[in-house]
Amino acid sequence: MIKPTDRGLELPAPTPHPELDQLIAVLEHLRAPGGCAWDRDQTHASLVRYLVEETHELVDAIEAGDDAELVEELGDVLYQVVFHSDIAAEEGRFTLEDVARHMREKMVGRHPHVFGDAVADTADAVVAKWDELKRTEKSHRTSVLDGVPKGMPALALADKLLGKAEGVGVTRAPAAVAGDEDALGDDLLAIVAGARSAGLDPERALRAAIRRLEADVRAAEGSVQA
Repeated sequence: MIKPTDRGLELPAPTPHPELDQLIAVLEHLRAPGGCAWDRDQTHASLVRYLVEETHELVDAIEAGDDAELVEELGDVLYQVVFHSDIAAEEGRFTLEDVARHMREKMVGRHPHVFGDAVADTADAVVAKWDELKRTEKSHRTSVLDGVPKGMPALALADKLLGKAEGVGVTRAPAAVAGDEDALGDDLLAIVAGARSAGLDPERALRAAIRRLEADVRAAEGSVQA
């Protein structure tokens, strides 16, 4: 991982964040002896349901375009990061500073066109450089499918895996689609309505198709390695 010090890079002086410090202090107080029994009882696993819920609420706030809701939901997601970090810190595993340090180093390393001498003048070039660096960092992975979270909603997962599949030459014939996202949304909704009318589960059906796609990808990767 490239660090600022590797290139003598001087980042701007950090801006004080007193409210963030106060939020961290509130969480630490809640989980300290004599604080809140519920907060003390939480684990990484028990918080997953809340993280998922808060993330979906953040998406809703973004789509609604309401700044007040966006501030609230961003705060809820931020609180989850602070919460998980405090649990780990109490167990002597890592701290919030470790999380921030890792992310800072990752972002510097993934942007050599900003913090180094690499050139990436377009968004596509930036993505290509990002993917190249990610492959180098994750060289232990044996498949393009490694690291893709299977818990994603089926439609988002399908889009993600189709992109991965194209990288190894595995494709699916595209259907004709509407020319804009409003019409596309109506078409997708109509497909779900048709599935419902036929007594079919569209989520399960798409996940089954995704598993078939994954099998084709792994077969293609196996033939290349052989």
